[in-house]
Amino acid sequence: MIDELILAWQNPHNREWLPVGRLLYNNNKYIFKYTIGAKRAKDFVPFGRMTPLDNSHESEELFPIFKNRLLQKSRPEYDDYLNWLGLEKDKITPLEELARTRGIRATDSLQLFPIPKKRNGKYEVTFFSHGIRHLPPIYIERVNHLNQGNKLYLMRDIQNKSDVFALALRTDDPPEIVGYCPKFFVKDFGRLIDSNGADKVEVSVVKVNLKSPLQFKLLCKFSTIWPAEFAPFEDEIFQTII
Repeated sequence: MIDELILAWQNPHNREWLPVGRLLYNNNKYIFKYTIGAKRAKDFVPFGRMTPLDNSHESEELFPIFKNRLLQKSRPEYDDYLNWLGLEKDKITPLEELARTRGIRATDSLQLFPIPKKRNGKYEVTFFSHGIRHLPPIYIERVNHLNQGNKLYLMRDIQNKSDVFALALRTDDPPEIVGYCPKFFVKDFGRLIDSNGADKVEVSVVKVNLKSPLQFKLLCKFSTIWPAEFAPFEDEIFQTII
């Protein structure tokens, strides 16, 4: 079960993404703490009453800034929505929904990402392929014909001007790009590839949603061995201020 998320914020001036907070659910309480990234982010302003930056904010209910990113269960498309996410109605938690959807809203520049936990000696992350809307129609059609369990392959996009750690996803035969891995995972993915070897890393199709919005089109899973000294999101900007 997912119990902790990273909150990322995009600077509206230079479009840079930075981790600015961590949301934890523990002992029936939601706990939000700002990260060192929030202190370093130029033009970043704390959220509503969640001030100052060096406080721990606790609540028995999900904070409004996160709660309004959940789809209301009364919405007619709710069942389809859960199906797209690959989540079960009687088991879903708010943090699991936010982890899968990234909590994206058209009205702001915030995203959420789960912090992976070591389970049975493995590192696993389930995510939607990014950037499908930028692909040529022929590649989107290839996505539509993928099946659960199909293996995908990673390509380092070292000349990517937006992110030198970028990892593209491709098929095998013929090799066609079907999107990108989420930005905030790719540095850790790269570390795991270098540590374990490419042959010990697997990326597979969890499901393809033919009738969903493009951001929910291709659900994937990254899986590998969890190295002994590995810790996810170890850069200082991901660590909490207190």
